[in-house]
Amino acid sequence: MQSTVKPAIPAKALAGRDQNLLRLLVMLVFVFGLMTVLRPNEFATLADFNSMMRQFPEYGIMAIGISLTMITGGIDLGVVGTANLSAIFAAKFLIGAVPQGAPPEQVLPYLAAAVAIALATGLLCGAFAGLLISRFRIPAILATLGTQQLYTGIAIGITNGRPQSRLPLLYSTIGNTEFFGFFPLSFVIYCAIAVGIGLMLSRSRFGTCMYMLGTNAKAARFAGLNNASIIIRTYMVSGILSSVAGLIMMARANSAKADYGAPYTLQCVLIAVLGGIDPNGGFGKITGVTLAILILQFLSSGLNMFNNISNFYRDVIWGGVLILVLVFNRLFSIRAERRAVRRSMA
Repeated sequence: MQSTVKPAIPAKALAGRDQNLLRLLVMLVFVFGLMTVLRPNEFATLADFNSMMRQFPEYGIMAIGISLTMITGGIDLGVVGTANLSAIFAAKFLIGAVPQGAPPEQVLPYLAAAVAIALATGLLCGAFAGLLISRFRIPAILATLGTQQLYTGIAIGITNGRPQSRLPLLYSTIGNTEFFGFFPLSFVIYCAIAVGIGLMLSRSRFGTCMYMLGTNAKAARFAGLNNASIIIRTYMVSGILSSVAGLIMMARANSAKADYGAPYTLQCVLIAVLGGIDPNGGFGKITGVTLAILILQFLSSGLNMFNNISNFYRDVIWGGVLILVLVFNRLFSIRAERRAVRRSMA
């Protein structure tokens, strides 16, 4: 029987998280200040800010999806495959359905249908991953590695590995719209998603159940929660977010391809961990994830301004940062646990 009492977020999930946000703010100011000093005429300009606002939403939205699954104690490594497959289905529909030379008012319904196809694809991909994890008890990391390969393979198979271009110009025009001549539509979409997901986690019963599941799955089940339903719904949300990211990538490149955004998986995991999402589940806020996105975007944009730093070193840098963050987070966790033990014994 389902419990009628709304469970509270465990105190452990809230303890010490403000300190993590403070550390992220300090890190953000440090990286921003360092890059501004090193490249005063290139970094921190309006053109650079506009460029950064165009770059981070596509992987930032996927990072939010991964963060949600990590809060429940899992992980979604199939976000890039879901994003590309969703974009390819939408692109193939547009290429095949929109008449050549059709006026904008005639193209708009096709664009709406393509967006719906992409979102439905993301929803189904997420539901499939959630089903594998919740019903067949496959570990999340293995299930989503499998779905990543599956979705990428399907995308390559239906496109023969070629990019799907010749999209209606109106799609790219709308997708690259700037509000007030400065804020890209993709940035506005990211902000809306970040606020919406943040409110869902902090204000809704579903968000509370996600934290409870990630903190202790057995206790959540005994509290009357349907763990399988929560997992499936969480991965469905992640799938929808991935499809949104895929639509944004398609608008930026005016095409869709099976291997777009291949390096994003590692970056998204790094963002989630750096942003304070506990890999073991039960902890994390979207505010921290957003700060982590800005830190890595500032760092990435700054590194692009140094011609002597090869792009081949990017994965080395991201991997090293991820390991350092995991080590530091573990050290902080051990320190907090020791303090709690000393206080309980006092």
